[in-house]
Amino acid sequence: MKVSFVDLHAQYLSIKAEIDSAIAEVIAESAFIRGRHVDAFERAWADALKVKHCVSCANGTDALYIAMRGLGIKPGDEVITTAHSWIATSETITQAGGRVVFCDTQKDTFNIDPSLIETRITKATVGIIPVHLCGQAADMDEIMAIAKKHNLWVIEDCAQAHLAVYKGKLVGTFGNAATFSFYPGKNLGAYGDAGCIVTNDDRLADWTATFARHGGKGEHVMEGINSRMDGLQAAILNVKLPHLPAWTTARRRVAARYNDLLGHLDRLSTPKVAEDRSHVYHLYVVTTDTRDLLKKTLGDSGITTSLNYPKALPFYPAYAYLGHKPADFPAAYRNQSRILSLPIYPEMTDDMIQCVANRSREVITDASRAGATGAKLAEV
Repeated sequence: MKVSFVDLHAQYLSIKAEIDSAIAEVIAESAFIRGRHVDAFERAWADALKVKHCVSCANGTDALYIAMRGLGIKPGDEVITTAHSWIATSETITQAGGRVVFCDTQKDTFNIDPSLIETRITKATVGIIPVHLCGQAADMDEIMAIAKKHNLWVIEDCAQAHLAVYKGKLVGTFGNAATFSFYPGKNLGAYGDAGCIVTNDDRLADWTATFARHGGKGEHVMEGINSRMDGLQAAILNVKLPHLPAWTTARRRVAARYNDLLGHLDRLSTPKVAEDRSHVYHLYVVTTDTRDLLKKTLGDSGITTSLNYPKALPFYPAYAYLGHKPADFPAAYRNQSRILSLPIYPEMTDDMIQCVANRSREVITDASRAGATGAKLAEV
């Protein structure tokens, strides 16, 4: 059986009539930039998160940049973020004029390790950007306590964590602001790039909305940028949003089934869900010391997997100027060669899940019998 990493066409077919009707409305109205569909989505997403403001923009990367500019980042300001994530989080710090300061991650959740954040704070530190990686919330109580103690702002990067919960509260509602991506493969995805900033800060919402729209249409109060969500993407998101809770439940069903089938293996660890979290499984990431063998064998069997992310950020050429070495980020460095994302999406059937699990179990069991790469994962 062939199993794709994600199947966006299957999702489309499940809501085809709604999607086709929404797209037809946008075309009939020529509502391609801003307009009622965008306004409706901003209201609906703010309501879903129980926040005051949603400022839509062109993509999740722009959202990070705009939010930092709105919080007043200045050249040379330091911003602390996770060492293991997608580069959008760190590159926008630099683009906004700041200096990236990486912090190591927790070994099991892959999120920023709050116990290490204070070791990275200097007189130049102005903010922290935690990433709720894979769909699981970072330790926001500890992060917010540190931010308050040192008078730092916090932007939550929620690109992978739509409707994830920490201690009964939705992510994106803890910091000064939060950013979301609606890239097609996200749990709530458009059919192109789209993103947003959410906040309860009236001033920040007004500033970021103005900045994202050329500094104010008609009366340019500042030099801004062009970062607008288009009407087609908003209309598609308006159709998809009511389905998101059910899709989230379906992702958890897939993850639970994987856990049942793979959780007993010595040389493979299934995702650990930390206390007081509600994981939304944008990614289902296993950890194994036979990662490369597992990826190749699954691929040869028609099962597509992904490496999210094959290098921790400090070890890319883009950050060579920082002069970091593996010992600076031991958890992130260890995980980068052991993580593998298995297929997960709401439309996966039990047969698909069983197929992925069976083949994975065979690979891990054979490797264990052969003694490939040595000790059990727990001992590595």
